[in-house]
Amino acid sequence: MDENNFILDVDDAGVAKITLNRPDVHNAIDDKLISGLAQKLSILNNDDSIRVIVLTGNGPSFCSGADLNWMKRMATYNEAENLRDANALAELLMMFTSSSKPTIALVQGDAFAGGLGLICSCDIAISVNSAIFAITEVRLGLMPSVISPFVINAIGERNARRYFLTAERFNAETAQQIGLVQMVVPDTALSESGEILVKKLLKGGPIALAKTKDLINKVKSSRFDEDLMSRLSKGIAEIRCSNEAQEGMAAFLEKRKPDWQ
Repeated sequence: MDENNFILDVDDAGVAKITLNRPDVHNAIDDKLISGLAQKLSILNNDDSIRVIVLTGNGPSFCSGADLNWMKRMATYNEAENLRDANALAELLMMFTSSSKPTIALVQGDAFAGGLGLICSCDIAISVNSAIFAITEVRLGLMPSVISPFVINAIGERNARRYFLTAERFNAETAQQIGLVQMVVPDTALSESGEILVKKLLKGGPIALAKTKDLINKVKSSRFDEDLMSRLSKGIAEIRCSNEAQEGMAAFLEKRKPDWQ
């Protein structure tokens, strides 16, 4: 399926692969791409048959940031129009982060500016050795505003201060060291590495994976106190009684695969 400059493929295991397909402009983001991705993500996130969402790109770049023609149009926008576009990108990034499905970014090439926002909005990111990264907004008199919560969450405040302010380029090894990506693999091994990771995710219960993602989001934004521990205790008590957990524990004890596998 080819729609709004991206390709969606869904396999029999419920793995949805979204491929950015604007190689002639290095998979740059524009309003049409954002809108199309958001509409498709909404459908995928509400489809129980979808187990994992993978984001990658065609061509030499994963995503070069904002499309030049879109930037030209933005230069003529008033504040309300710019706010509309910024909100659309923010909502798209939140859809990746808050998805009940595990999300993986397979970074097959260079990523700049908003491209890093896409990477950091995914749960897991794997990059090829040859990829180059940069957060370039200040070079244009701008700031990485919308992507900042996602990128800072991944690389931390100290690294953000350096790379947001200098806009310097860095390689995949550095990207892994600062937490932008979790794995770096040879260029020829990206697809295989992604498949291995997907197989590991498919071994988890769909409901358990969704609740675990929700758990991470809640715990990281909560104060570590008795109220948090009480809510966590209630959460594990509830899920232990669920049909999925009962099946998972029975399968473990009976030395067989659970029904979701």
